[in-house]
Amino acid sequence: MNIITKYFPDLTEEQLEQFKKLESLYKLWNEQINVVSRQDIDELYLRHVLHSLGIAKVVSFKDGTSILDVGTGGGFPGIPLAILFPNCQFVLVDSIGKKIKVVSEIAKALDLKNVKALNCRAEEVKGQFDFVVTRAVARMAKFIPWVKGKLLPEGENSLKNGILFLKGGDLTEEIEESGKKVEIFPLSNYFTEDFFETKVVLYTRVKK
Repeated sequence: MNIITKYFPDLTEEQLEQFKKLESLYKLWNEQINVVSRQDIDELYLRHVLHSLGIAKVVSFKDGTSILDVGTGGGFPGIPLAILFPNCQFVLVDSIGKKIKVVSEIAKALDLKNVKALNCRAEEVKGQFDFVVTRAVARMAKFIPWVKGKLLPEGENSLKNGILFLKGGDLTEEIEESGKKVEIFPLSNYFTEDFFETKVVLYTRVKK
């Protein structure tokens, strides 16, 4: 938990309590349905929670912002972001039903009224959003068509509406392959832990 308050010192009591509960909730559910790798569960706050919150260092979502988390798995980055931004609306989708069951149960246990969890593919989601977020789901060129038409044209955030990818490693070829104008935000600019040395947030806009 200390690693979260180190970088996000202004959390409310409710947010602190919600973040604190994540460890026991994920350990409980992970015994039944494996959503976090065995080696990562002991480093949940560093490798999953803080990593997810890297997006919040790139853009601090204004109240009323709508966010679609595609391929959320066990709820990353959607659940930590929903705790941090209680006045934003989050839709978390995954095509694997048992993972969405975990997401739903954790959101319910944390009383996250701003989270909706759906067992479906991104293409099947109805409506439009200010941002799409995703973590290590697919290469950009493959991913972008899944969310075409899902972004609202106008927004009120510091970044214009678009897609935020949490990724790592050498992405030169992947960015080139996407054919998109991409902004790169190294997470080592915000977090000092070694884990973030090669981790980045990629941001791109998708025109209709």
